[in-house]
Amino acid sequence: MFKFIKNTAEDMVGIEIYPIISFLIFFSFFVFVAWYVFKKDKKYIDKVSNLPLEEDKTELL
Repeated sequence: MFKFIKNTAEDMVGIEIYPIISFLIFFSFFVFVAWYVFKKDKKYIDKVSNLPLEEDKTELL
C-alpha cells in the first residue's frame, strides 16, 4: 500500500510543498498555544484547574 502511495506521490508536480505547509501550520499552532498559556493570568488558570474538583451546587431530584 505504501509503495502505491509513494509511486503516485512521486509523479505529482509540486507535492514537496505539502510537508512544509503542514509543518508550518503545526508549528504556528504550537507557538500560539504556548503564547496563550504563558500570557493567561495565574488566577484564571487556578480557577479553571479547580473546576473539576468543585462539588455541584444543584441537587439531583
